[in-house]
Amino acid sequence: MAFLSDTLARVKPSPTIAVTQKAAELKAAGRDVIGLGAGEPDFDTPANIKEAAKRAIDEGRTKYTAVDGIPELKKAICAKFARENGLTYAPSQVSVGSGGKQILYNALMATLNPGDEVIVAAPYWVSYPDMVYLAGGTPVFVEGQMQTGYKITGEQLEAAITPKTKWFIFNSPSNPSGAGYNRAELKELTDVLKRHPHVWVMTDDMYEHLTYGDFEFCTPAQVEPDLYDRTLTCNGVSKAYAMTGWRIGYAAGPESLIKAMGKIQSQSTSNPCSISQWAAVEALNGPQDYIAESRVAFERRRDLVVRMLNEAEGIRCPTPEGAFYVYPSIAGCIGKTSAGGTKITDDEVFATALLEEADVAVVFGSAFGLSPNFRISYATSDDLLTEACRRIQAFCAGLQ
Repeated sequence: MAFLSDTLARVKPSPTIAVTQKAAELKAAGRDVIGLGAGEPDFDTPANIKEAAKRAIDEGRTKYTAVDGIPELKKAICAKFARENGLTYAPSQVSVGSGGKQILYNALMATLNPGDEVIVAAPYWVSYPDMVYLAGGTPVFVEGQMQTGYKITGEQLEAAITPKTKWFIFNSPSNPSGAGYNRAELKELTDVLKRHPHVWVMTDDMYEHLTYGDFEFCTPAQVEPDLYDRTLTCNGVSKAYAMTGWRIGYAAGPESLIKAMGKIQSQSTSNPCSISQWAAVEALNGPQDYIAESRVAFERRRDLVVRMLNEAEGIRCPTPEGAFYVYPSIAGCIGKTSAGGTKITDDEVFATALLEEADVAVVFGSAFGLSPNFRISYATSDDLLTEACRRIQAFCAGLQ
């Protein structure tokens, strides 16, 4: 359609949302579909956070707020960064948006010019490349292979940097792989970045609190203080506090960048939901027991899913360090034919056949930039995960 912007031709709809919608349509039609596509905790938002939101409503805190966040929330965010990450920020260095996605989008819109490059490690969250495209930049992909735990090396990062590189987007633990970089692995990357002062770091720490075993989370500006002045440390309350629908993300970084992001937001959505902001204040300042409790459940589910997927013919599934995703390889399934007669030529065909023949909805790996794989979100009940994995095992056993 000639009326629409040429930019739209560079952007794809979110595959994760598409899978979730397709699963919902089949369920509505009476199919017993198990949806493992949505990346959100299945637990309810903690009661103290909901009560804080109700109080905000009762107290009439329902008006416009400052464009990029109320002072009380910015203060709570500064306290969180100091308490949990050893990073010191002033409220003027903090921006609050309607979800983590808006924070990332604002930063890219405020900084990218045509020709600017953004390094994105694959497998990546589906929205990173498209947000770069929307902002006029060019994503440059660096692949982290399964044998390296889906993590990239300093050597790979060094090779990807050019004079046009403006940002390196970093996500640990990762969506979609769950891969987490330990301090030594992250130091290898920050040592490279120190040598290239024109490259800024956008670190997406949304899954910070969802780590398992003895893995210890760390963030780039914490590991290498020399990068503090060119790092945007992004986070939010969605995953850690089961607040996906509340839509509160935040970031801290250089004041000049934060002001520019606020300028973008002032002409798009303006302030985030006032009630959600007060709920987020309670999330960050209130009791933190929920985080540890949910982590225990997620770690148990991770172990269940990894074990059962590795028992399926043709599938290899590494054990991730964090988040609530696994990213198994289906290399052993490529070229075979399903019981329903589908030739498995790639991971998108695999995911489609799995949904149509086994009633399990997953997201195909090419959506995340690395194939042949698929992503499972194990943020659902143990019983549903067990049944879904049984169906996957049966589907794979039927491949000839």
